[in-house]
Amino acid sequence: MRLENYEMHLPSYSIGDKSYSKIVSVCRDYGKKVLMIGGQKALQAAEGKIRKAIEGSKLEIIGVEIYGHDCTYATVERLRKMELYKEADMVFAVGGGKAVDTCKCLCIDDDKPIFSFPTIASNCAATTSVSIMYNEDGTFLKPHFFVRPVMHAFIDTDIIAHAPVQYMWAGIGDTYAKYYEATISSRGETLEHYTALGVNISQMCKDPILKYGKKGLEDHKKQIASYELEQLVLSIIVTTGIASIFLTRDFTPDYNSGLAHAIFYALTKYPVIEEKHFHGEVVGFGVLFALLCDGQKEEFKKIYDFNRSIGLPVSIEQIDISEEEFKETITRVPLMSDVKHYPYAITEQMLYDAWEELSNCGK
Repeated sequence: MRLENYEMHLPSYSIGDKSYSKIVSVCRDYGKKVLMIGGQKALQAAEGKIRKAIEGSKLEIIGVEIYGHDCTYATVERLRKMELYKEADMVFAVGGGKAVDTCKCLCIDDDKPIFSFPTIASNCAATTSVSIMYNEDGTFLKPHFFVRPVMHAFIDTDIIAHAPVQYMWAGIGDTYAKYYEATISSRGETLEHYTALGVNISQMCKDPILKYGKKGLEDHKKQIASYELEQLVLSIIVTTGIASIFLTRDFTPDYNSGLAHAIFYALTKYPVIEEKHFHGEVVGFGVLFALLCDGQKEEFKKIYDFNRSIGLPVSIEQIDISEEEFKETITRVPLMSDVKHYPYAITEQMLYDAWEELSNCGK
């Protein structure tokens, strides 16, 4: 183990259907001029409520900008050149993962205050200190790490409850994956304090999901901001974000990723994944492989049954991947950076055997 000086910045957040009432008290010390950047639908859902919340304060929205399509460095540079961005004292990042990640990559490197306003619960972008960067063709490029997350996340559960339910549905898969990938990747190691914290916190990425997942989704479909829905939102956005910050303190994905994500990123070679499916949806499918390859048969059965109960995929057919395409994917997964730090080598044969076992479960 090594001795070193280091710093940790953890996310602060407000949650609930009245969370926007805290905007003025939280943001007023950072300046006056606000630039809102986000997705088009997200801005439609949140802009009016944000404007009402800051009415009569010294905060002034000087512009509203659609961020783009993907979180790419080209998109970041386009936004950076905007005069409104240069004029703004702070940025309100509104939307899902790609919108928030784009704004984080824009602002945190420039040391400009940024606040997140997640309008869906599909991932932990609103609270974590990494942006997932993509190539211009939509394929995964790399993670872009920061020392700190956004200044504060304003999580409005009513807005999230009225968003399309498939985002939270997919976010569930990405969330419980954190527990399995962190515990497998760190197995048998003497861990730094921050990594050990991340691994232990990751337990809360799984337990509430399995306990409240089905009911929370049912309430989401009814647009009810229930207790169960709130527990899902906390697990997906907050708990996973905190765990990720601890797990990526060394700016590597060694403990923050694993086989489930390697399968997802390898599959992004096929346009159908980005066109028709969600990140967390496919990662949740990848967890089944991670558990089979790791010999966790009881956990595999638990997640397999849970996935089926809420409609997450349990076969390649459900993610529109052919047998030929998946065989080709298997050849690339062992080379992915997400499985370089694993307690054992992932092999093509191991993946093929897991695929056969998974395929037989549906027969």
